[in-house]
Amino acid sequence: MQGLLTQSPTYLQKGEFHKLADAKIFLSDCLACDSCVTAEEGVQVSQQNAKDFFRVLNLNKKCDASQHKVLAVSVCPQSLPYFAAKFSLSVTDASRRLCGFLKSLGVHYVFDMTIAADFSILESQKEFVRRYRQHREEEPRLPMLTSACPGWVRYAERVLGHPITPHLCTAKSPQQIMGSLVKDYFARRQNLSPDKVFHVIVAPCYDKKLEALREDVPTPLQSSRGADCVLTSGEIVQLMEQSDLSPDDALVDTLFGDVKEEEVRRHEGASSDGYLAHIFRHAAKELFNEDVGELTYRSLRNKDFQEVTLERDGEVLLRFAAAYGFRNIQNVVLKLKRGKFPYHFVEVLACAGGCLSGRGQAQAEDGRADRALLRQMEGIYAAIPVRPPETSAHVQELYQEWLGGADSPRAQAALHTAYQGPGQSASSRDIKW
Repeated sequence: MQGLLTQSPTYLQKGEFHKLADAKIFLSDCLACDSCVTAEEGVQVSQQNAKDFFRVLNLNKKCDASQHKVLAVSVCPQSLPYFAAKFSLSVTDASRRLCGFLKSLGVHYVFDMTIAADFSILESQKEFVRRYRQHREEEPRLPMLTSACPGWVRYAERVLGHPITPHLCTAKSPQQIMGSLVKDYFARRQNLSPDKVFHVIVAPCYDKKLEALREDVPTPLQSSRGADCVLTSGEIVQLMEQSDLSPDDALVDTLFGDVKEEEVRRHEGASSDGYLAHIFRHAAKELFNEDVGELTYRSLRNKDFQEVTLERDGEVLLRFAAAYGFRNIQNVVLKLKRGKFPYHFVEVLACAGGCLSGRGQAQAEDGRADRALLRQMEGIYAAIPVRPPETSAHVQELYQEWLGGADSPRAQAALHTAYQGPGQSASSRDIKW
């Protein structure tokens, strides 16, 4: 669901935080239809704004320390090119500028969410190989469809249901995994209960606000919601532009005590976390002992539907696709339901153009995509060095220290999820709060 959630400007004046106007959701602008969001959920989404963030900041300024919370902010990698473009900075300098600003407001920790995407990709790689080996005509396990995009997952769960949801990868999204890392691993390292940590996500799209609502049900590892508040990149830039603060830049924190993030790294995708590329390479090596260098993408119906194949002696061994935007998603679903779908794997994203194009950061004042800004962000993102998730020493340490091994029951609980069937429809086509 690529929803459109609008909000009146927030501003700071003489250090005071002013109340935001109520948010509005227009369901007619969504990816799918009125089946995705109930009236109750719409109200909850309207509360996913800076008002709660300010409430905690102001609470921490009061003398009753028992009511204080540790404020942690996690930033999606696809948000950083937006900050770099808006402030004419390198992506590393933009990251430090953002971190300094947030800490000047009273935020205690600012994290990069790349490490959570590392976990999500690695778990998706293992699941694809397992599905490929277990696939049978009478019991199909393929294609595997990615589950990192909350708009797509919401649409699949609430509108499509079976037979689509069994094809969704069970690996949790980076946002969900980051919630567990902050509220479980990091909180325990700091000797804090999860409810003493207020966790904010900065993301490129409004659908991340809906994703936070999926985490209302407690898990064995987590007694509270992983993300307490989701703010878009655009909402944060509004605060920065309207603030009279002049903070110093600051290095981004890590989950490992005093260690700081020195440089920004990304995954291989041109505008996303690159699940297709990373899973394709892993599967080629694991299943066919083929080392794949640079991938060759072939655009088919349009530039947002591309395929990659692995061939040997004229035989196609692997056929992967990337399908971005509702038009391409509809075609994927239609062919899958008809049983005429040739792909082993599809990276599915609700936003045409991928995550960089999220409406929370790539929208002009007239509501349309800001094409010039998008091109600038794409260039900035492409210039960020790539770090394959397999090479992260911190991830391997966390598998052991936090989860007790990569294949442990604790890892399964922390890094995987299950999907719901279609729910009730919302009560009206356009709901405004």
